Amino acid sequence: MRIIPAIDIIDGKCVRLTKGDYSTQIVYNQDPVEVAKMFEDHGIEYIHVVDLDGARSQGIVNYRCLERIASKTKLKIDFGGGLKSDEDVKIAFRSGASQITGGSIAVRSPDLFLKWLKSYGSDKIILGADAKNEMVAISGWQEDSEEELIPFIKKYTEQGITYCIGTDINRDGMLKGPSFNLYEKILGEIETLSLIASGGISHFSELARLQELGCEGVIIGKAIYEDRISLKQLENFILNAH
Repeated sequence: MRIIPAIDIIDGKCVRLTKGDYSTQIVYNQDPVEVAKMFEDHGIEYIHVVDLDGARSQGIVNYRCLERIASKTKLKIDFGGGLKSDEDVKIAFRSGASQITGGSIAVRSPDLFLKWLKSYGSDKIILGADAKNEMVAISGWQEDSEEELIPFIKKYTEQGITYCIGTDINRDGMLKGPSFNLYEKILGEIETLSLIASGGISHFSELARLQELGCEGVIIGKAIYEDRISLKQLENFILNAH
């Protein structure tokens, strides 16, 4: 199971929100590159970068931060937030993203999202499935959609999606533990899926359980920034996995 720390960006700074609420913003570092380098120094190979300004605007905003992280580290970066057009996706890949995540776009413009999947391939395009009470939420989680979570993921795996980030919004940033039951349910119904768990990770012991469930990766945010899980623990987890 891959360990994927999260770097969320507002105004070029590394922040965390609670349940996706922008009014709960805490700045953890003025420079996301410093944070990325710190992860890399502890054996981390992958990071999840979210452009929170982009998520609630008309397109990608913080691509310069992505560019700087990509040029100053060897990390493989999954980038999301604000990807609303072909040009946004080109900018993201040109700026150094290894993969991109599309969430709102997969709900609002499925044809465009499928076009990206066809153009770039299933190893480059991740489906972002962020849900509240098993209903998909969009626009930086500011809006609910009519899409039910599992049929939504299933529909896209049938179209060739391999990777999916599953986030339970009610748990995100709450440090109360991940949605084990939800992930078990998703993986029980869609066995071919490479599911990346996200939201609520609060304790190192939860990683083993997610691995047992069959999650392909786990995104960890606030638990690292609030020192609930140490980078040393993650380093050891990665070493033991190899």
